[in-house]
Amino acid sequence: MKKNQILPFLFLFAVASSTFAQDKSLSEHVILISVDGFRPEFYLESQWPVPNMKKMVEQGVSSKGVRGIFPSVTYPSHTTLITGAFPNEHGIYYNNPFEEKGQTGRWFWEYELIKTKTLWTAVKENKKTTASFLWPVTVGADIDYNIPEYWYLEGDYGNIKPMRDFENPKGFLQEMETEVLGKLNKSTFNGDYLNREDRIGEMAAYTLEKYKPNFISIHLFAVDHFQHEQGKEGEKVYTSIAAVDRAIGKIMEASKRAGIEDKTTFIITGDHGFVDIHSAINPNIWLVELGLMEDKEDRGNWKAAFHTSGASAFLILKDKNDIETLKMVQRKIELLPNSIKKLFRVVERAELDKIGADPSAALALNPIPGVSMSSNSNGAILSPKKGGTHGYFPDFQQIETGFLAFGAGISKGKKIDKMGLEDIAPVVSKLLNLNFQTKEGILYPGIVTEKK
Repeated sequence: MKKNQILPFLFLFAVASSTFAQDKSLSEHVILISVDGFRPEFYLESQWPVPNMKKMVEQGVSSKGVRGIFPSVTYPSHTTLITGAFPNEHGIYYNNPFEEKGQTGRWFWEYELIKTKTLWTAVKENKKTTASFLWPVTVGADIDYNIPEYWYLEGDYGNIKPMRDFENPKGFLQEMETEVLGKLNKSTFNGDYLNREDRIGEMAAYTLEKYKPNFISIHLFAVDHFQHEQGKEGEKVYTSIAAVDRAIGKIMEASKRAGIEDKTTFIITGDHGFVDIHSAINPNIWLVELGLMEDKEDRGNWKAAFHTSGASAFLILKDKNDIETLKMVQRKIELLPNSIKKLFRVVERAELDKIGADPSAALALNPIPGVSMSSNSNGAILSPKKGGTHGYFPDFQQIETGFLAFGAGISKGKKIDKMGLEDIAPVVSKLLNLNFQTKEGILYPGIVTEKK
C-alpha cells in the first residue's frame, strides 16, 4: 500500500473500530436506582404494593439478598455501589466523619473525599454523559446533570437552597421546576411526606427524556425514613415503598416517550436492610468511667471514644499507637457482666480488615438484632429505644438489601441467591462497555446477555 493510501485506511479502520466498540455496549442508558432501606421482601412477598418491581422479577434478574458493608449505613454503602470498593479503599467510612473535637453534625458530603475511581468518571472517560439525583457524596462531582444530597449545618434538612447552590449545571433545578416540578419548597419537597419521592422521580424522568444521559444514579430515601420512625412493618413503610415504585414507573414511562425503551436498563438496589429495635447500649459511659474521655460535647481531655454509626460503635484512639488505652478498654469489656456482654460482640481489627472497614478503628462493637449502640456518655448503660435501624455487621439476612435488573442487556427470569454490594458496579460497567476495574466487585455473567 502506498504512503498516501495509508492515512485514509487508518482513518476508516479507527472509525470502524470505534463503531464496533460502541456496538459492544449491551445498553445505551443505565438507570441505577438506590432505595434507601431496600429489603428483598418488598419484591419477593405478595403484600407489598410494587407492581413495577414485580414485573422486573418476572422479566429480569432478581436476588434473594445482597450482602452489604460494615457499617451497613447509607454513605459508605452508596460509595461502594458506585465504586465496587470497600470503605477502607474508597475512604467513606461512615455517614459522619469522626471529629476529634466533637461531632458538628457534618456528613461525608464532598465528592473529593472519595479515594477511588467512580462509575461517573468511567462513563465520562468513555465520552458518555451522566446524571445524578440526591446521591450521597456528590457535592462538587463532575456529573453532567447533578442535584446532590446536601444541607447546611446552620439550616435544616428540608432547605432547598443547598441543592441550588451545588447543582450542575447552574439553573438546572430552575429548569425542572418550570418544565415539570413546580416550585420546590418545604411543602412540595419534604422528607416527612411522599411528595419528595414523586419529585425525584420526575427529575430523573425529565432528564432522561430530554437529555438522554447514558448513566443516571438516583437515591430515593422515604422507605428508610419511615422504617426508622415506625419499624419494618409500619403503615408508612407500605405507602413509601408504593411511592418508590410509582417514581420508578415515571422513569420507565419517560424511556418509552423518548423512544429509548429498548436501549435502557433499570437496576434497583439499596444500601442495607432494616432491624426493629427495642434497646440501646451506651458504651461511651464505660470510657468516662475509665477516665479516657469526659462527659462533654467535645469529649474534653480524651484518649478514646466510641464513634457510633447506625447500630454499631467503632473505638477511635486519639493516638493509634496507644496500646495501653486499648488494653484498658478491652479489659473493661471482658469484665462486663454476662447480662450485658450477651448483647453484642467485639469485632477485632483483623475482622475489620477483612470486611474493609475504617482502618483507623481499633475495634468495633456489633450488637445483636434488636439492640443498637448509642453515643450517649451519661445515664444508664442500657436504655430503651424504638423504631428501626441498620449499621450492623452484614452477616445476617435482615440487614441484607435487594437487587433487581430489567431491560436492555439483562437476562430474563433469573434468580440469584446472594451477591455483594460491591458486585453491582461491574454490572453497570458491562452494560455500558466501560471496562471499569473494581477493587472488590465481580461480574456475575449470568445477569447479562451478550449481543448476538
